[in-house]
Amino acid sequence: MSNQDKPSPPPKVTNLASRGIQPRFGELVQSCRKLVMNRLAEHLGGVFGQVDDTLFECAEKAENNKVQTLFFDSMREIRRLRPQIERSYHQRIALNFSDFLDGKRHDQPMASLDAEHLSLVQNEDYEETLQVTNMVSRVKARSPQVLFALEQRLALLNNGQKLAEDDNPFGPQAIAQAFREALAPCPIALQIKTILYVLFDRHVMQSLDDLYSALNQRLIEGGILPNLKYSAQVTPSSVRQPDTTGAVVPTAAAPPAEPHEPFTPPPDLNAPPPSDPRALLSGLSSLLSEHRQQHPQAPLLGGTPSIASFSPGGASRTYSASELLAALNRMQQQSAQELAQRLHKPQPVEDLKVALQAQLASHNTQEQPSKVSAPEADVIDLVGMVFDFILDDANLPDSCKTALSHLHTPYLKIALQDKALFIQPQHPARRLLNTMAQAGVMYGDQSDERDLQVKMHWVVERVIQGFNGDLRLFDELILEFSDYVETLRHKVELRERRAVEAAKGRDRLLAAREQAIEVIRRSLAQRDLPTIIRNFLELTWADVLVFVLLRYGEQSEEWRRAGEVAEQLAWSGTPLDESNRQRLQMLRVPLLSELRKGLELLGGYHEDGIRRLLQDLVACQHAVQAKQPQLAAKLKPTLPQSPLGAMLGEDADLIRQAPPRAGLSSRAQALAQELAKLEFGTWFEFTSNGQSRILKLSWFSPTTHNYMFVDHQGQRVAVKPLTLLACEMEQGQARIVSAERAIPLMDRAMTAIYRVLQRFTGHAADHR
Repeated sequence: MSNQDKPSPPPKVTNLASRGIQPRFGELVQSCRKLVMNRLAEHLGGVFGQVDDTLFECAEKAENNKVQTLFFDSMREIRRLRPQIERSYHQRIALNFSDFLDGKRHDQPMASLDAEHLSLVQNEDYEETLQVTNMVSRVKARSPQVLFALEQRLALLNNGQKLAEDDNPFGPQAIAQAFREALAPCPIALQIKTILYVLFDRHVMQSLDDLYSALNQRLIEGGILPNLKYSAQVTPSSVRQPDTTGAVVPTAAAPPAEPHEPFTPPPDLNAPPPSDPRALLSGLSSLLSEHRQQHPQAPLLGGTPSIASFSPGGASRTYSASELLAALNRMQQQSAQELAQRLHKPQPVEDLKVALQAQLASHNTQEQPSKVSAPEADVIDLVGMVFDFILDDANLPDSCKTALSHLHTPYLKIALQDKALFIQPQHPARRLLNTMAQAGVMYGDQSDERDLQVKMHWVVERVIQGFNGDLRLFDELILEFSDYVETLRHKVELRERRAVEAAKGRDRLLAAREQAIEVIRRSLAQRDLPTIIRNFLELTWADVLVFVLLRYGEQSEEWRRAGEVAEQLAWSGTPLDESNRQRLQMLRVPLLSELRKGLELLGGYHEDGIRRLLQDLVACQHAVQAKQPQLAAKLKPTLPQSPLGAMLGEDADLIRQAPPRAGLSSRAQALAQELAKLEFGTWFEFTSNGQSRILKLSWFSPTTHNYMFVDHQGQRVAVKPLTLLACEMEQGQARIVSAERAIPLMDRAMTAIYRVLQRFTGHAADHR
């Protein structure tokens, strides 16, 4: 008999008696369901109530029109999709509750990815998984007591059947995943989804503590384990212990993989640093472990010893997470009291480790000596190496390094409780550190550095005095500091724009003057002229040619005639035969008329001055034709220096000093070709007399091939002809600054630490 011939089993009838939940608790669980659905509906409304304001604020700060349009379009799209998202979200929550009532189990964690799926998952899915995982992890770390109590009480309702970690229908995993599934069918860009996740975390996930407390109270009132005491399960690798205030925190000795985080294959430690942040962190952990085993007393990046080297010999007991955090809290409080005196000096990483060890030892209530566990030592050493990297970062001014170094203690507290600091680029604390460091890189060397330093000190003081575990403080500080940097950036861009416009004007003048000088040069070629005529042409008529060219253009009759006047005047200053002397006699009146008009156009000459100058030129012509050069030589009127030449000064000299293209070496010619393709905004480092400075290519002229550089203030600092710049690069006096400078600080630090640890452990390869 085939399977098709077998009769179908009768449909399963589900009622309260057949469910996992005991019937006598039906009214109680329905009351809990109503409480949850009402609270979540209220908090989800808060998410959508803030979407428009958030997207509008993002649109105002968008880097270009395309991104701005995305934010505005998304505002309309989310308003259209809101009913669908809310309906889907509430249906998912209700279904989770129904599955719980029916005794159904979730065999697979909702947000997890195994190795097979990881190779197929798209970047957007991966990013969303990180968002969900980190939201859930923060709730679990923040609310272990109430979650434990809720799970125990729900287990009693479920005939004593223990809940798997994510079978809690009201747990953070179920609630966050429901929102992800509600967004899944919506055509929303990842950038916008990320904003929605941030708002969901703020309005929904951060309100779960109160929800769980209310649920526990409702169940207690229903007689469910009213005298339950918190007692977390103890495993060899994971312990939860109360801190000094009675709260319960998970120890950093927990296994590296958080529940439901995507599977990350172990990286090849001989390969270049992985681009995936989870693989990078996994590799760092392996390298640190190897280094500790191979060289337990050897220093790390920056020369600071490992925290493990401070532990007393023979110590077997490890400090709990609560002991570590209590020690760091005391250090933070002490730092807050002494901050005004300490803020202007850098905080060495080794000093902090010494202070941490002293705090731990002085408050150790156990008789036997204790040490920091290996996983926690990894975190302490990794954060220490990040801050050692900051103190040694050549891109940062010293004042910025000093300010940032005082964030070490609060950032160590964050890292011990939230590994997302190392793996999630959008982690609030990571974003704040990156934003402040980038501001230091871009604007820390300018004359407004004092203002930036004051703002950085203000942020550091807010963190040290106000951080108590709530990451919302960092979101607030990012907004405040970013507004300040935006104002600073606008001032710099305005200066740079003015410098570029001025450079363009100077360049037009320079190009016109070079063209005018070439006309004069042709007129003077192979002619031995009296000083008065030569000086007049080089100092005065060249400027007249510039004004004529700029006013009338190269194809104009005025430009042709002005060049012809230069040629005729030079010709008139040479000895002529009889026929040419007669021709000069005919040309003299129109020539003088043109000279007068040119001088009037130039300005700077009064009528008497013009008349005397023209009389001297005519006298010179007569002396030359009378073959009396000594009389011509005596005519030396004082002519004003070229105002254009004085104004263009260095720029005009550079063109004459720059080596000709044909005279460049093959290497310099290749560099010149590459420079011609360079984009504005490229940063260069120039070295002279042992001093270096970082300047930005702001503009280059397509006509004169001059390259203009500005400093971090947006002020014009240097102009260099293309061939001169190519020669300086060939000689090592100039180089393009690596794009690494624009990489966020934490990314640069983690990659640098990885490479150093590879060298320390013998895994180094030539990674370029």
